[in-house]
Amino acid sequence: MPPALIAGLLAPDAYPHPAGQVRLIETHISWVLIAGEFAYKLKKPLDLGFLDFSTLEKRRHFCEEEIRLNRRLAPDIYLDVVPVTGSLAAPRIGGAGPVLEWAVRMRAFPPEATLDRANAISAAQVDAIADVIARFHRGLPAASTDSPYGEPAAVLQPAQENFAQIRALQPECSLLGRLDALEAWTRSEGQRLAPRLAERKRAGAIRECHGDLHLGNIAWVNDAPLIFDCIEFNPGLRWIDLLSELAFLFMDLMHRARPDLAWRLLNRYLEHTGDYTGLDVFRFYLVYRAMVRAKVATIRARQQPSPASELPDYLALAETLAQPQPAALFLMHGVSGSGKTWLAQMALERFGAVRLRSDVERKRLFGLDALDDSRRIEGGIYTEAASARTFQNLLELATTLLQAGYRVIVDATFLKQAHRAPFVALAEARGLPLRILDLQADEPLLRQRVQQRMARADDASEADLAVLEAQLQAVEPFTAAESKRVAVFRAEASAEWPSRLASLLEDKTKPSL
Repeated sequence: MPPALIAGLLAPDAYPHPAGQVRLIETHISWVLIAGEFAYKLKKPLDLGFLDFSTLEKRRHFCEEEIRLNRRLAPDIYLDVVPVTGSLAAPRIGGAGPVLEWAVRMRAFPPEATLDRANAISAAQVDAIADVIARFHRGLPAASTDSPYGEPAAVLQPAQENFAQIRALQPECSLLGRLDALEAWTRSEGQRLAPRLAERKRAGAIRECHGDLHLGNIAWVNDAPLIFDCIEFNPGLRWIDLLSELAFLFMDLMHRARPDLAWRLLNRYLEHTGDYTGLDVFRFYLVYRAMVRAKVATIRARQQPSPASELPDYLALAETLAQPQPAALFLMHGVSGSGKTWLAQMALERFGAVRLRSDVERKRLFGLDALDDSRRIEGGIYTEAASARTFQNLLELATTLLQAGYRVIVDATFLKQAHRAPFVALAEARGLPLRILDLQADEPLLRQRVQQRMARADDASEADLAVLEAQLQAVEPFTAAESKRVAVFRAEASAEWPSRLASLLEDKTKPSL
């Protein structure tokens, strides 16, 4: 049963505009009343440790912060802060007289539009979300070096507090043994990663983010993602590592049994930002985010008359996310138009892998975004020296990612044995499985695809027909040792590619690879 004030605000005449039937949505820290074309959010008078809404003045302050912060991503939704006046039995939004409460006034959108309620989430939606997040992150200023945010101790503190808060809410929980193990892992990993966390701060990775980026805070409105309801109540929970932010959404997609979309999100984001070296801390943040949701599930279970906690599900997910993948290396091979990037996309979603695209990383080395025209760079970016620099960068990134426990797909032509050899040596030196995915297609089809891609102008590749002809003449045969690792993918048999990839994943741990 809602408090008297909230019950009073369910009356349509409590609003200074047509309200129709007022709809109430309750979360663990707020009430949202949807009245006509507007929504009003009131904060619960709580002190949960990680947030303090215990006084009217504090609630007003955090309402104002909510407006300021959320206008960064949803300026058309977040309007202003309004008083609630009148009496508990007959409250009014706005009006004169003593203030009973403060509310954030927003432009309403259908609650069913949030992606946590969607029957299905599409790849195109995930791409659009990744684009928005990357653009948002790139525009944020970094935390100053003398601020407390992002220091290793500041990162570890909320991660450890999750466990204490869950225990306080469920002291008789039968899952305490698993909780203890995850807490020990969190403490150990936090200490091991402390130097890297400090490096991340020095590199500018700590920024004033959204802080609560899960599917319930993303709506699909007017055929575009609308990201709302960022953390306003605790600056330490939003001045965070950019990859901690992304980890929340990755984890949420995993929780919904969509690992394919989780890996698609991560790769799309990384191609925008280039933050591949930060993935050594990503697993720590994934577990942290799973435990945040475990805590929220525990709070909600306490607030509901018939608790049905998702705590066991989130603990199981955290345990899974804490385990590194069996690392493996996959090299794409083929001329322009053969389908390398398409197959690599399919593979990363099925394998759970990080892709390194030579077209994207080559441009990044010259300060260009993926779709920028490289002709503005004096001397060009496709010289022998530029290619050598590109492949060396790909090798260094692949080394870092493999060491951090990821499957890596390097998406490049790899037409020359000299370009392949260092990657083969890398896999052999580390005793890792290696596969070369050789893409083949008839020349008329190759030319058709290259021309179509040029016309679309929607891809990082700038290869034209002249480049294709040069590549066809430059293909160097595989060595005998390489041939044992090659899997051929013919364009006319593309319907079989998914099953072929599945068999590769099953075989990848065999020594013969």
